[in-house]
Amino acid sequence: MSRRRILVVGALGRMGERVRAALGEHAALELGGALEIPGHPDLGSEVAPGIQLGDDACAALEGCDAAIVFASPEGTLDLLRVAAEQGVPCVVGTTGFEPAQQEEIERLAGKVPLVVAANFSVAVNVLFHLAREAAARLGDGFDAEIVEIHHTAKVDAPSGTALRLGQAVAEGRGLALDEHAVLSREGHTGPRPQDAIGIQTLRGGDNPGEHTLYFVGQGERLELVHRSATRDHFARGAVRAAEWVLDRAPGLYDMEQVLGLDGG
Repeated sequence: MSRRRILVVGALGRMGERVRAALGEHAALELGGALEIPGHPDLGSEVAPGIQLGDDACAALEGCDAAIVFASPEGTLDLLRVAAEQGVPCVVGTTGFEPAQQEEIERLAGKVPLVVAANFSVAVNVLFHLAREAAARLGDGFDAEIVEIHHTAKVDAPSGTALRLGQAVAEGRGLALDEHAVLSREGHTGPRPQDAIGIQTLRGGDNPGEHTLYFVGQGERLELVHRSATRDHFARGAVRAAEWVLDRAPGLYDMEQVLGLDGG
């Protein structure tokens, strides 16, 4: 049986390079195309045997069964619009979408299956699951605080993973994250609100990502921690999601559904 062909968008970026490597090790999938932004200095170069780096989304999607996208929010949406018209499923690891952009993604998912996740690490998605369960079982006696650190080149803050972790806590407590998230503290802030979910950001060096969720109670503390040493596990998870999304019905999916952590 021939392997299914996957387009990598942002093919020469940090994640794109690791995704291409992961595809090279996969038994059922292979690199089918490589896309970068217009004006990229390496356009036209061969990134794999028979695969030239291009900037035309329509042409790049032809002959591909799915796409894996790590790009800017604007570039990602440009790609998704074309993919929706051509019926090509996509796996999206881009973060930092504005609410209006997120709404457009939801509309596009009515035409084509999309897996959109803040983090494709299997372990991180298990962390989301554990966070939701812990928040529900610990109850109001434990305050939730999240601290994340990433490399100096990361352009959005807090990280999409930290926000998704906060969302998991909110879901476990029956709350709306946007009503209870505390993203900064300065000056005379007053007592900590009962249902606050703190999310604090650190940046430095080449750190691929660390996330710590604290549940702080009276005289005790529970910590759930994930630390990344490389980007390879993110890439392997994205490739796993690409295999899963093939032949799915149109809809918006997340990595917990890919892993069966939603009970489905």
